[in-house]
Amino acid sequence: MYAFQRDFIEFAIQHESLKFGTFTLKSGRISPYFFNAGVFYTGEALARLGSFYTAAIAQYQLSFDCLFGPAYKGIPLVCATSQARYLSTQEPTPYAYNRKEAKDHGEGGQLVGCDLKDKKVLLIDDVITAGTAVRETIPLLQQVGAHLNGILVALDREEIDKDGNSALGQLSQEWQIPVKSIVSLSDILTFIAGNPALNEHLPAIEAYQQKYCI
Repeated sequence: MYAFQRDFIEFAIQHESLKFGTFTLKSGRISPYFFNAGVFYTGEALARLGSFYTAAIAQYQLSFDCLFGPAYKGIPLVCATSQARYLSTQEPTPYAYNRKEAKDHGEGGQLVGCDLKDKKVLLIDDVITAGTAVRETIPLLQQVGAHLNGILVALDREEIDKDGNSALGQLSQEWQIPVKSIVSLSDILTFIAGNPALNEHLPAIEAYQQKYCI
């Protein structure tokens, strides 16, 4: 595990973004842990969060012309990442995001920010479980002539669908792009195993991993 990944897990636990217990997911699965990027609602938290995305971009050598954050959670994430990357590298990092509904006045349209036509886009989001949100965003990028060049999320839950397919693996294979995460469930398990204060959660998460994950 890289240092930035360990730091991110500590950061997420500190801010109660990463919690352990019993949680019902949208899929109906009962999970022993839950991740919620919505609790990073202070300037300090967003600044640090952006720095973790920036570290992952550098580590995985992700190539792009513009960052894209799908509404709604992706909007603050892409803004924070753009700013953090500039502060870290002094490189201007354009970004864009979409509205849920197209605007019919002013500048109009469904997109805000960087002109995406003919741009290589790195999509920034919080979590991928089934990949549904990403699949809904891809047609919008195609409509404006953008080229999806990669996906970076905060957490890969490493879950499989009823047919045994990995969401991230399917997206990567289907679009022939890198699909990366700051951390994965495997990283969280490694962190917990090395932290006596959290060891009590290890059996439940390992059982969940064995049942639902790659």
